Amino acid sequence: MTTVLSRRSMPAKRAWAQVSLYVVLIALALIIVLPLAWMLITSFKTDADAVRAPYSLPDPVSIEAYQTLLTSGQQPIFLWLWNSFAAATVQTVLILVTASMGAYALARLEFPGKKIVFGAIISTLLVPPVVFLIPNYLIVQNLGWLDTIWAITVPGAASAFGIFFLRQFFVGLPPEIEEAARIDGAGDIRIFLQVLIPLARPALATLAVLAFLGNWNDFLWPVYVLLSPENLTLQPGLNQLQGAYSTHFAIVMAGAVIASVPVLILFGIAQRQIVESVAGSAVKG
Repeated sequence: MTTVLSRRSMPAKRAWAQVSLYVVLIALALIIVLPLAWMLITSFKTDADAVRAPYSLPDPVSIEAYQTLLTSGQQPIFLWLWNSFAAATVQTVLILVTASMGAYALARLEFPGKKIVFGAIISTLLVPPVVFLIPNYLIVQNLGWLDTIWAITVPGAASAFGIFFLRQFFVGLPPEIEEAARIDGAGDIRIFLQVLIPLARPALATLAVLAFLGNWNDFLWPVYVLLSPENLTLQPGLNQLQGAYSTHFAIVMAGAVIASVPVLILFGIAQRQIVESVAGSAVKG
């Protein structure tokens, strides 16, 4: 009798567990979506409406903020967008190149001190990035790169996280693939370029999205090394929309919406590769 009751209670427990899971997921989704929705709604308000009723729907719906931002000529928003896109793209390419080569060497090649080198690279992840602010600034200044695209791309081109991420992916690949390639006469460079890199496309796509977002959202470093208004990237540029004594909230939110569009497009393009990378990592784990 006890066994029958326990068996009957199992579907009920599973149902409650599933309901609880959905409740938690819905709560997390609301936490993420609500600030984005508030940003979008505020961008379609007038300045007076945004201050008077910040948490209400636009009344009336206005595109004044977008018109001011895009057509006034006071803020070169399109130039900032181009600077951000160029810088994020260049740094993403540099990170993919350096991280893939470093990860391959640490995952597949044998050389003295490999574990020490890997440990030293991982240890840099424990250091706050702000610690490197002054040394990197002095290097960039001595190289004459201040107020150039190289100042916001080259210092972050060697990604310790990227090396760690791709190394873990390469380690999970079966060594028989390389052995078969070596039997066919392929060397290390050919195996790296023609065998492992095509297999690592999901991981490379995931790293590319993370690297692009990291540069796109960077604010502190560009503020220090970009001096001219026409050379600013989007994040420090949008910061100029806030005045010393007043802030036009609708314009600021419109700028934030514009800054989010390229990121959403990039995620939509790379979504399949990211899901494949996560699924592959889960299977290996």
